[in-house]
Amino acid sequence: MISRHLTFALAILTISPLSGAAAIAVRRVAAGFERPVWAGMPRNIDGKLWVMEQAGRVWIVDLASGQRSPEPFLDIRGEVSRKGNEEGLLGLAFEPDFQLSGRYYVNFTDTEHFTRIVRFSSDNHATTEVATAEVVLRFKQPYENHNGGWLGFGPDGMLYIGNGDGGSGNDPQNHAQTLDTLLGKILRLDVSPHRGYQVPANNPFVNNKAAKPEIWASGVRNPWRCSFDRQTGDFWFGDVGQNAWEEINFMPKGKGAGANYGWRLREGAVATPQEGVGGAAPAGAIEPVYVYPHGSGPKEGLSVTGGYVYRGPIAELQGRYVFADYQNPRIWSLVLKDGKAADFKDHTDALQPAAGRIALISSFAEDNQGNLFILDHSGAVYQIVAK
Repeated sequence: MISRHLTFALAILTISPLSGAAAIAVRRVAAGFERPVWAGMPRNIDGKLWVMEQAGRVWIVDLASGQRSPEPFLDIRGEVSRKGNEEGLLGLAFEPDFQLSGRYYVNFTDTEHFTRIVRFSSDNHATTEVATAEVVLRFKQPYENHNGGWLGFGPDGMLYIGNGDGGSGNDPQNHAQTLDTLLGKILRLDVSPHRGYQVPANNPFVNNKAAKPEIWASGVRNPWRCSFDRQTGDFWFGDVGQNAWEEINFMPKGKGAGANYGWRLREGAVATPQEGVGGAAPAGAIEPVYVYPHGSGPKEGLSVTGGYVYRGPIAELQGRYVFADYQNPRIWSLVLKDGKAADFKDHTDALQPAAGRIALISSFAEDNQGNLFILDHSGAVYQIVAK
């Protein structure tokens, strides 16, 4: 996600974007965060947005005033690795009953370069005692990049986790196509016991002794920002490419068990260009619904940031999947027709603040009303609004 060609990313900000639709705009919600990478809102708690800093803190922002909480909701900076541009505190998922239980999960790389999935509990919904931490899952990251970092509850109540392939380039250990590792996979856990987790009985590899039973799907490189459509339950994610292509993947609700998205054999919709790496698609491989090439043009980029299907109050965006590129900071949307991307739109020009520009789009966020927010890794959070 974050590291590739950062200086190039800053250089291309002067390129004039295509015009987006004039009926939408952004308003700045809050600023001054240290490398924000995630934001979200628990069910049944409105008017506040939880904003995550990559270094290890989470703040609560009042959406009416833009003021952040006097104390962080979570502060685990001492536990989080800050080495490399892609490590850190990367994702959070509130339990569906957070309003009652106070339980939530975070995904981060620790100081020994392991990924940790940790359950916390907040009694007051405003701060967290670090002593409540329970490590649910921990596994080694061999390199400093491609950690994935997303986690979220699906419509089936299971906790899904997006794991990168472990890093370096071209997945040198072929993690994404090997079922004896959690790397390069989408995982699915049952965390309902509230201590540890169970492997769901209907996970696709539970009876395969050569496979990790937590695996739900394979063949991903660095899934950077996944989401479930709040209306349909469909699953979407952006998968960051190697040197040539970025991709958006889609899976209908209730499908996807055992899916293989093709990496490292495939980059986007073609064989990975690196000699000795790319090849024919695995049997039954899931093709991306949208790909775009590397570059600085209006339909190009270098590092995809997956988003959400818009379900908020703006009619113009209804049912459109909104996504972006981190390093060529453009904001796009599309719809699916007969399983293929259609009606592509560029909203980059419309979705800019009155002063300055959104520089490095690290993530999107969604509130309980379906409003979308844009996180600028430089420190600000914006809401997409009707103009």
